[in-house]
Amino acid sequence: MTGMATAPPVDHRRRLVSLAYPVYFELLAGVTAGIINMVWVARLGGDAVAAVAVATNVENVLLGVILMAGSGTTVLVARARGAGDRAAARSAVRGGWALWALITPVVAFGGYACREPLARLVLGGGGGGSGEALALTTGYFAIALPGMAVYFATNVVDGNLKGAGDTRTPMRLALLANGLILVLDPLLILGFGLGVRGAAIATVLGRTAALICGFVALCRQGRERPRVARDWPRAARAGQVTRRAKLLAADARRTAATGLPMSADFVLRMTGTLALVAVVARIGVEEVAAYGIATKAMYLATMAFYSVRQAAAIHTAHLLGSGRDERRAIGRQALLVAGTLGLVAALLLLAAGPWIMRGFGAEGEVAGAGALYLRCLGPYLMLLACFIALGGVFEGSGGSPLLARITAGGVTVQLALAYALLDFGLPGVCLAMAASMALQCGVVAWLHRRTGRVAPVRRKRRTDGAGVSRTGGSW
Repeated sequence: MTGMATAPPVDHRRRLVSLAYPVYFELLAGVTAGIINMVWVARLGGDAVAAVAVATNVENVLLGVILMAGSGTTVLVARARGAGDRAAARSAVRGGWALWALITPVVAFGGYACREPLARLVLGGGGGGSGEALALTTGYFAIALPGMAVYFATNVVDGNLKGAGDTRTPMRLALLANGLILVLDPLLILGFGLGVRGAAIATVLGRTAALICGFVALCRQGRERPRVARDWPRAARAGQVTRRAKLLAADARRTAATGLPMSADFVLRMTGTLALVAVVARIGVEEVAAYGIATKAMYLATMAFYSVRQAAAIHTAHLLGSGRDERRAIGRQALLVAGTLGLVAALLLLAAGPWIMRGFGAEGEVAGAGALYLRCLGPYLMLLACFIALGGVFEGSGGSPLLARITAGGVTVQLALAYALLDFGLPGVCLAMAASMALQCGVVAWLHRRTGRVAPVRRKRRTDGAGVSRTGGSW
C-alpha cells in the first residue's frame, strides 16, 4: 500500500463535497417532511400539533434502528466496489435486506399493537397532554408505525446507491417524497377531513412513491441486487436450502456488525437530546419551548455535518477496498470542510438568533430565551462538526465501535454537567454541551492520529463451498 500514489488533498476535498451536498439536501428533506406536517395540522389546534411533534421524534429514534442495515450496506458495498468484488457487493446487499426483514416486523406490527402505550409514554405517561392529544397520537401511530416498513426499505435502497458512490439519486427520491407530502397534506388533512391521520397517510404515500422510484433506479443503473429469490428454487432442487440460509444469516451478521455501531451512535445522540429536555424543564416552561424550537433550527446545521460524515465514510471505505489507505488525508479534508460549515453556522446563529426564533413563531420570553441559546451554541457547533466529520473516517474503516463508546461517554458527561450548571440557565446548558463535545473531540483526535501507524487488515478471499467467492477479514 505504501507504493501507491497518494491523491492530492484537493482531490479528496472535491470528492467529499460532491458526495456530501446531495446527502445534505436528502437529510434536510427528511426534517422538512415533519415541518410540513406540523404547518398543516397547526390549523387543527395544539393537541394536533403535539401529536405530530412527538410522533416525529419517535420516527427520528426509529431511524437510528434501521441505520444498522442502511449504513452497514453503504460501507460494505463501497469496500466491495473499491475492490471490484461483485460477490462481496451482492453479499452486502443481501445482508441489508435480511436485516430489514428481521427488524421491520418488530417495529411495524409491534408498534401498531403497542401504539396506545407508546403514545402515553411519549406524552409523559398521559400527563404530558390532554386526552384528545393521546387519541390523536395513537391514531397517527396506527398508520405511521406500519408505514415504517416503507421508510426502512427506502433506507436500505439508499444505502445500496450510496455505497456505489451515487448520493444524488437518494436526494432526488427524498425531494420527490416531500413534494408529494406537500401536495397531499392539505388534501387529506383538510380536504377529506382526516386530520392527523391524513398527515400520516400523506407521509406514507410520499415515501412509497419514492421507494418505487428507488427500485426503478437500481434496475436502470445496474446496481448490485440480492439474488436470493431467484437462486432459492435452484438451491432447493439441489438440496442446499439449509446452506443457503446459513450464508444469508452470515451476510446479515456481517452487515449488522458493520452498521450496529453507527446505529448506536445515532440513537445515543438522539436520546441525549431528548433526555436534555428533562434537565431544561427544571429551568422553566419557557426554556423548554425555546430549547425545542432552537434544536429544530440547529438541525439545519447538524444535517450538514452528517452529510460530510457520510461522504467521508463512503470515500474511505471505497479507497480501502481498492487497497489505498488514505484515512489521515481524508480526515484532514473532512475536518476542513465540516469545520468551515460549523464556523458559518455559528456566525449565522449568533447574528440571526432573534429572527430565527420569530421565524418559528416564538414570541416574548420564549423568543428571548431561544435567541440567547442559539447565540451560545457556537463553540459546541464547531466542536460537533469536527467530531462528526472524523466519525465518517472511523465508519468507513471499521472503527465505529470506538466511536459509539465515545458518544455514550460524552452523552453521560453532557447530562451530568447540564444538571450541575442549571443555575446558569440555558447558557449553562450550552457550556455543558461544549465541554462534553470538547472531551469527545479530544479522544477521537488522539485515536485518529494513531491511524497511520496501523494499516487496515487485508481481506482474505475464500469460497463458500459452491465456488462463490466470499470475503473475510476487517479494516
